[in-house]
Amino acid sequence: MGKWRVEWREEGGEDLGPLAGGEDEIGNFAHGPLAAFLLADVVDGFEDVGHGIGWRGRNTPAHEVYDPAANRWTALANVPTARDHLAAAATGGRLYAVGGRIDGNYSRNLASNEAYDPASNTWEQRAPMPTARSGIAAAVLEGRMFVFGGEAPAGTFNQAEAYDARSNGWSSHARMPTARHGLGAAAVAGRIYVISGGPTPGDSVSAANEIFVP
Repeated sequence: MGKWRVEWREEGGEDLGPLAGGEDEIGNFAHGPLAAFLLADVVDGFEDVGHGIGWRGRNTPAHEVYDPAANRWTALANVPTARDHLAAAATGGRLYAVGGRIDGNYSRNLASNEAYDPASNTWEQRAPMPTARSGIAAAVLEGRMFVFGGEAPAGTFNQAEAYDARSNGWSSHARMPTARHGLGAAAVAGRIYVISGGPTPGDSVSAANEIFVP
């Protein structure tokens, strides 16, 4: 299901420099600093942040929301499964946190799929992802959350799997031409652009730019 188009492109870009006014323009996390965190999608005009690795190398279940108008962070209900290197996306008024790993160890990958309801400030378990993986990317298209890539000790993943919240079910789609982790994904004009990432586990990079057409 679906198809891919591969594009390789180099374009010059303008260096915008530091944020005007310096880093202190943005309010600090409510739970204090994290060694690694996930910036999720925007829900009802607020940016949700959850999951990270604390100073002692252990996962934190912290879940916080940033209000740009007030420049303020607020602590919300903790994520049920503390983990890192997961993906998150918003669809249907819910925030979905999917996949990830325990304490930075990609031999302990997860298939977890948890949904946050901002109206009730509660989480619920949803159907797990078919393939447990971390270092993934997610994007929403046509009401479905597509999850791409990932890594494990044996190698990187080229899986493309989609979650439909309406049926609480997953479907498998055409695999990525380039298996990788630590990638990015964004939906634009009916397509999903899956960009960069490492082709081998650990520290690796690529300039891949592949377009998924459902």
